Amino acid sequence: MAQLGLCGERRTSEASRAVWRSVREEAVAAIEHDRVMADGIRDTVLQHDNFADALAHRLARKLSDYAISIGTLEGMLCEAMSADPSIETAALADLTAVRDRDPACPDLLTPFLFFKGYQALQAYRFGHWLFKRGRRHLAFHLQSRSAEIFAVDIHPAARLGRGLLVDHGTGVVVGETAVIDDDVSMLQGVTLGGTGKQMGDRHPKIQRGVLIGAGAKVLGAITVGEGAKVGAGSIVLENVAPYSTVVGNPARVVGRKHTAMPAFTMDQTLPEIDYVI
Repeated sequence: MAQLGLCGERRTSEASRAVWRSVREEAVAAIEHDRVMADGIRDTVLQHDNFADALAHRLARKLSDYAISIGTLEGMLCEAMSADPSIETAALADLTAVRDRDPACPDLLTPFLFFKGYQALQAYRFGHWLFKRGRRHLAFHLQSRSAEIFAVDIHPAARLGRGLLVDHGTGVVVGETAVIDDDVSMLQGVTLGGTGKQMGDRHPKIQRGVLIGAGAKVLGAITVGEGAKVGAGSIVLENVAPYSTVVGNPARVVGRKHTAMPAFTMDQTLPEIDYVI
């Protein structure tokens, strides 16, 4: 179905329309519950015809500054989604991932309006689109603004999949050559960094279904295998096998391999650990 809105005439998927209907219904209910929120929710949600328009407007309001006005930024974000529909698809997948995995999230409206981990991911997606097209200074501008506003610093050259959850978000850092596959969950304070000033491929590769606990640091051109779990506060310097759990400084494997995808279950418990003095 083609829709004409702020982002121009564009085709919207049934999934996008279904999510947008839910967000609008939740917005109406939120206003009925608390009229003080009416103006903000109307501006952010109800005045828009579709998800893409609303997302462009929300991020433009957050990230605009003296250098780039709301209108200019809004237009640029719409341009990106019109040229690359996968941006909107990923944003929808991220939104539903937050609702499905975060026990503090009651609906789709709440992360769309308020969760900076979600909003920072979408800012990255637009910056990545700009970076790939050689508009690097503009991409770095978005990265800088996102770091200032959301306290999340994701290099626009990093490659991130969809269906991601960045819970809380504060202090998350993702380096230039990092790769994050689909369906990964990370908590606050996670760093996917390098180990020095060498050039080239120097950041971690995080495979599907991984859960990285709060404050964990994964450093170097290493791979965290599918379905692995990294305990909070761990320092990971070597490859992590699929479906294993690592914890500590330096991180080591604990317990037996599991079969669940911890990114979905958000189970941050660890097997019993035998400490050696």
